[in-house]
Amino acid sequence: MNEETKTVQDSITHPGAKIAIQGVRGSNHHLAATQWAGPEASVVECETFDGLIAKLVAGEVDFGIMAVENSTAGSILPNYALIDSNDLHVCGEHYLNISHNLMALAGQELSEIKEVHSHYMALLQCKAFFSEHPHIKLVEASDTALAAKEIAEGQLKGIAALAPEIAASLYGLDVLAADVQSISKNATRFVMVSKTKVQEPGVAINKASLKFELDHKRGSLATALNVMSDCNLSLTKIQSLPIIETPWRYSFFVDVVFESLADFEKATAMLGIMAKHFKVLGTYNDKKINL
Repeated sequence: MNEETKTVQDSITHPGAKIAIQGVRGSNHHLAATQWAGPEASVVECETFDGLIAKLVAGEVDFGIMAVENSTAGSILPNYALIDSNDLHVCGEHYLNISHNLMALAGQELSEIKEVHSHYMALLQCKAFFSEHPHIKLVEASDTALAAKEIAEGQLKGIAALAPEIAASLYGLDVLAADVQSISKNATRFVMVSKTKVQEPGVAINKASLKFELDHKRGSLATALNVMSDCNLSLTKIQSLPIIETPWRYSFFVDVVFESLADFEKATAMLGIMAKHFKVLGTYNDKKINL
């Protein structure tokens, strides 16, 4: 291991280690961070992903955790761009089963609730439940748990939040209805990012995130995909993102899994020659197989 590489274990067990999250305690990012690093993880709250990145780049935190994909809503494209443009390293991933719970101040009934505040995605993922309660007005908030926190701090009656169950415990709210999401199997994929290269100790490195650009000509993407296939890499994700400075050209973000590190290194050597701005964003352990 070179001097620029450290282990997650060394960093997490260090008293000063910090993990930046988007949102406040009780959010899904908070849950994912503590499940990945342990309940004693030191969590730093950030209002936005841009703020999270700023703290990471400035060295104020050791890790950042970012949602990049939801099984029902798809990819969160801006976060791919943030990881790439800030030259961050993906050092791990975590899958979280999403549970949306309706919570409010103690002593209230569902019939008394006039508004529900939450992140727009959470509201969208609970459409079926709210269609049965048309008297409730849905109000977008920047974060699920922040809505719960504001209800508790302001003692706001007649208003409920849609958030993870842990938010109710943290902010002293009652859960009026549990697991109100329309689709029961709803999961979000998070990636852990760091400023310097990190490897988790004691796990197999069998997954990688790549980024590259290709010439705008027939068959260029197919050729790149064939290289991966010929080198025994299995494609688990491909996402295109417009290159802002060059209209109608795209960057490709790809996740692959592999059994042999030699196969992966062979593929990256070939892709590095044939693709423009090729970059290995990170190598880590495939956590999806553990779901």
